[in-house]
Amino acid sequence: MHTACTGVILAGGLNSRFGGQPKGLLEVGGRRIIDRVLDAFGEVFDRVLLVANEPLRYLPWDLQMVADIHPVRSSLAGLHAGLFYARTPFAFFCACDVPFIRPELIRAVVERIRPDIDIVMPRNAVGIEPLTAAYARRCLDPIQRQLAAGDLKIDRFFSKMRVRWVPENQLRAVDPQLESFINVNTPEDLALARQRATEQAS
Repeated sequence: MHTACTGVILAGGLNSRFGGQPKGLLEVGGRRIIDRVLDAFGEVFDRVLLVANEPLRYLPWDLQMVADIHPVRSSLAGLHAGLFYARTPFAFFCACDVPFIRPELIRAVVERIRPDIDIVMPRNAVGIEPLTAAYARRCLDPIQRQLAAGDLKIDRFFSKMRVRWVPENQLRAVDPQLESFINVNTPEDLALARQRATEQAS
């Protein structure tokens, strides 16, 4: 277990494409996505936080839940809340809509945490993965300033921080198809995820 890093699941989105139903509660492969994420987190972290603006939806789960501090729904506000409540030197963040996230990939990120690094983030041919990354609590101040300025672009403060990139070859060593980065943003994504889960089970 990684004791210097808290696992944080972001579940504060509007879910407008699913009629307001939280994406983490959608089923893929006969299980809710949140359960699939929690299984992966449970293999890595001693402590897990859920950032949720509708905590009543998640009462059946024995989770420590926190809400955004800033009254704006954005990934940046979720990072801020997760880091604020984490209390550990680092927090690893993941969205609640990634049904295939692997504990091996999470470890590939958190094992690269160092005291002199502010962010450990995967980078592949598609781009960077800011919501499958580890952030130091030192990031709180620049995030706070950015939110106060009304700038919600999540990667804006990266240039001010010391970032350690996890390259694609190291990611594929533990997740050959990079399935950990597949998220469910639309009903079409959900259908594809369910098809993939069926293929994996066969």
